[in-house]
Amino acid sequence: MKKIVGELIDGYKDKPIVLDVFFEETNKSKPIVIFSHGFKGFKDWGHFNKVAEEFASAGFVFVKFNYSHNGTTPENPNDFVDLEAFGNNNLLMELEELGLVLDHVLSPDYEFRNEIDKGNVSLIGHSRGGGIVTIKAFEDDRVSKLVCWASVSNFDQRIPKSSGEIWKKNGVMIVPNARTNVDMPIYYQMYESYYANHKRLSVPDAMKRLAKPVLLIQGSEDEAVLQKEAEQLKNWNNTAKLLIIKEAGHTFGIRHPFVPEDYTIYAENVVNESITFINSN
Repeated sequence: MKKIVGELIDGYKDKPIVLDVFFEETNKSKPIVIFSHGFKGFKDWGHFNKVAEEFASAGFVFVKFNYSHNGTTPENPNDFVDLEAFGNNNLLMELEELGLVLDHVLSPDYEFRNEIDKGNVSLIGHSRGGGIVTIKAFEDDRVSKLVCWASVSNFDQRIPKSSGEIWKKNGVMIVPNARTNVDMPIYYQMYESYYANHKRLSVPDAMKRLAKPVLLIQGSEDEAVLQKEAEQLKNWNNTAKLLIIKEAGHTFGIRHPFVPEDYTIYAENVVNESITFINSN
């Protein structure tokens, strides 16, 4: 299996996007999957390397990446060492950077272009990343299929208008990271950027208008993104397939750091169902 790990491409505000690509080198075109991590996530969180290997073994080119302002750096891809960047991240930037990743791997000059079927491009997103990939799947004709894992249904719930006044006054909102015990800042620019681009960043509008195959996977015991959000996404797009994983939480039983013995039946089911869905449409 070929792994290109830590490739750098230009992101926003002079910060790089760090990219990993996994595939079996056959010099024959294969469907490509691009994976978007969520809030307080990163490309190497938990079992994401195993996920990449599973997809590559199943005949895909699998791409995962760190958004330029997710708080990690190329030198420290697994730690939130750049909290200033984290605080200056926003949804529009992530949506645009997902487009930059697509541009890069689908370029006619891409080193491994012979391995990629440009007519078979799927996006997978977890949590907040699910909202981002939903919008991109709607607005980008290059995307063929969409898979959402525990996806948010509406960013309004995470960036409520009611928070604007105090957020502006303080200049920052602090979000604790329970895993690392670090307080992480989100600057007021997140609020400003979201409502300045509210129409484009609407997950409901994108899902309602999306005319591509969609798979929604949700854990029934998810406390971060409730099952009713997956049901709402399904209601907005009646052609979407909704799969509820009984007893599974937000990360389908996976923790970070990850060891192979911790690979849960829930996570395995998510990967297998995603592969089957992409292959069958």
